[in-house]
Amino acid sequence: MDLRGANVLLTGATGGIGQALARALAGRGARLVLTGRRADVLEPLAERLGGRAIVADLADRAAAESLLDEAGRVDVLVANAALPASGLLSEYSIEEIDRALDVNLRAPIVMAKLAAAQMADRGRGHLVFVSSLAGKTASGHASLYNATKFGMRGFALALREDLRPHGVGVSTVFPGFIRDAGMFAEAGVTLPKGIGTRSPRDVARATVRAVERDIAEIDVAPLGLRIGARIGGVAPVLSAVVQRRAGGHRISQGLADGQRGKR
Repeated sequence: MDLRGANVLLTGATGGIGQALARALAGRGARLVLTGRRADVLEPLAERLGGRAIVADLADRAAAESLLDEAGRVDVLVANAALPASGLLSEYSIEEIDRALDVNLRAPIVMAKLAAAQMADRGRGHLVFVSSLAGKTASGHASLYNATKFGMRGFALALREDLRPHGVGVSTVFPGFIRDAGMFAEAGVTLPKGIGTRSPRDVARATVRAVERDIAEIDVAPLGLRIGARIGGVAPVLSAVVQRRAGGHRISQGLADGQRGKR
């Protein structure tokens, strides 16, 4: 998929990773429609990049359909918006569970359905889901977040196969710990020694590569975390033991503590 002149709809554009995605996509010549909840960040960003801004809260169940209507033609959908959802399930109200599921899973699925119908008619297009390594390996104190990210991975892989005959690509990007921006950085968690990070620009570069090369999945993390995610996929019980011994639950709990009031 050539991004030059393509109409790209990017959700979650107001966060640090979203802004890096917007700059990278604009740098490849895409025409941007940026969406997020914060008009004070969204509108100046769209103006700087020559794009259009649409303020929307994807926790509103009507927002996804309204957003696609207002965006017009979409050649590439980058579903980046997500809510933090770390912590014990018992700490969440039913309303908070619904909100996390709506933003992290339901909204991308609905938007993909609507955008893919347009793309399939034209025989051209691409869908990208910005997920997390939490969609490949489960962690204690993150059951709700893992549920949304595991669900997104399965959805994207199956949808990729369904849309292949129609000339529409589907990719998923799996960031690990991202410094300077995003949920991990905003929670202010200190990682154990030896655990590496990547930058928002790394996520943006991987996303561009996924679109232009039609790559099914890309991990954005150091080698050790990528290997850990693979172990988690094939040997989840072993992975849980390793995470316990490495203090993984402290990272998850630190994320939960830092995310209180933001979910």
